[in-house]
Amino acid sequence: MARQPRLILPGRPHLVAQRGHDGGVIVRDDDDRLSWVGLLRDAAATNDVDLHAWGLGEDRFHLVVTVPSARALARLLQSLSRRHAAAFNRRHGRTGTLWASRYRVCLVQPGAWLADTMLFVETQGGVPQAGRQGVASWSSLAHHLGRQRDPMVAESAVWWGLGNTPFEREVVWVRRFEAGLPAERIARIEAALRTGRPLGDPDFIDQLQSECPVPLIPRPRGRPRAPGRAAPFAPPPVAHRGAA
Repeated sequence: MARQPRLILPGRPHLVAQRGHDGGVIVRDDDDRLSWVGLLRDAAATNDVDLHAWGLGEDRFHLVVTVPSARALARLLQSLSRRHAAAFNRRHGRTGTLWASRYRVCLVQPGAWLADTMLFVETQGGVPQAGRQGVASWSSLAHHLGRQRDPMVAESAVWWGLGNTPFEREVVWVRRFEAGLPAERIARIEAALRTGRPLGDPDFIDQLQSECPVPLIPRPRGRPRAPGRAAPFAPPPVAHRGAA
């Protein structure tokens, strides 16, 4: 079966995920992590990609980005993946591929869905945590909690809408972090990444569908019914003996 083409629209936020080959690790220590962060910073700046949130786990990474074009996203991921794999293999004396064959991406509705996706990236997917009251060292969470400044984060409109001052916005994020995401919300985000379908409300999906030539939701199985054609005849159920 042919792969579904990726839906990447310029000027809109997207969730991106890449995993290690066969679930293998992509970083082994803090030196690997520092190297990866530096490569991500360079690739985002070189390709004019706005990075709203990021999270690095042992066997995967997640990004929330707004891109000027689909090609810019592909170039960012190619540069990051190729350069990190070369450095990782050289440092650890290994050969062979480091990454799963295909990265995953889904378009995200601005607003509440984008805010939840950013928090998902910063707290899920194997990002090292220091407990519910701690801060993940290898994500943009510390930046949004006001613990340290991350110069490669480009704030989105949803972040500015959380409060009038940096302190107000950080307080809101602390509360969201401590509350965590509902399981249903996490499941929706993971399903969108798995399928590549847009993440958002039905009205948002309908609006996107009017702009896109490809279907954004799965079609019913079988051939479409011809216009005006009645549904296949189904005989009435047979009454059993003794029925009233």
